[in-house]
Amino acid sequence: MIILKTRDEIARMHEAGKLLAACHREIARMIRPGITTMEIDRFVEEYLREYGATPEQKGYRGYPYATCASVNDVICHGFPNKNPLQAGDIVTIDMVVNLNGWLADSAWSYAVGIISEEAERLLQVTKESLYLGIQQAVVGNRIGDISHAIQTHAESQGFSVVRQFIGHGIGQNIHEGPEVPHFGPPGRGPRLKEGMVITIEPMLNAGLYHAKIDLDGWTARTVDGSLSAQYEHTVAITVDGPLILTEQ
Repeated sequence: MIILKTRDEIARMHEAGKLLAACHREIARMIRPGITTMEIDRFVEEYLREYGATPEQKGYRGYPYATCASVNDVICHGFPNKNPLQAGDIVTIDMVVNLNGWLADSAWSYAVGIISEEAERLLQVTKESLYLGIQQAVVGNRIGDISHAIQTHAESQGFSVVRQFIGHGIGQNIHEGPEVPHFGPPGRGPRLKEGMVITIEPMLNAGLYHAKIDLDGWTARTVDGSLSAQYEHTVAITVDGPLILTEQ
């Protein structure tokens, strides 16, 4: 079900998004060889609580952490752990912030120290794909226009787009309609209307786009061990164009 938001409701989500973006800025300062994703997870939970917010995905369908921490070949939903990050790693930190009952969702991929040229390109193209998708998030377009812009750019640069995990509507629930794939033809899917709020969150792989799930039931990895990266924003559809609620 697609739930249109009022301007006031979007403003409340924007406040959650600003806090989330500020938290990502702090994480960016923390990322270095030797830090653990469990340390980052604890920091995020404490940071959000300090500002009167909570990590919405903790406890969601049994998920046990405040963040998802996905390293190297992990596509998404990786569990934070006590393994120190190594120079050359890439890590995606994904979180959903609940501030006064309204949600914002954003993921960013970070370089740990000096990374390979391939990893650098993967991060850059994934971020470019996100923003090209956001450019299509205007009243009157269709979801497929977002999807097509992302896939076209990613594949033109030699990367694949994950099919198994997609964006979604968001508001007072983590997952609302519509579904937002990051692949497919233009001109398909629901038409974008003022008041829709969606996540756009392309996951790009350096190899095959297929995913496999670890025994924990959550952690999704590339099937060929290739690197994966993700960038995500929560975006409101307005008459003035896309409004990024989680901009850094």
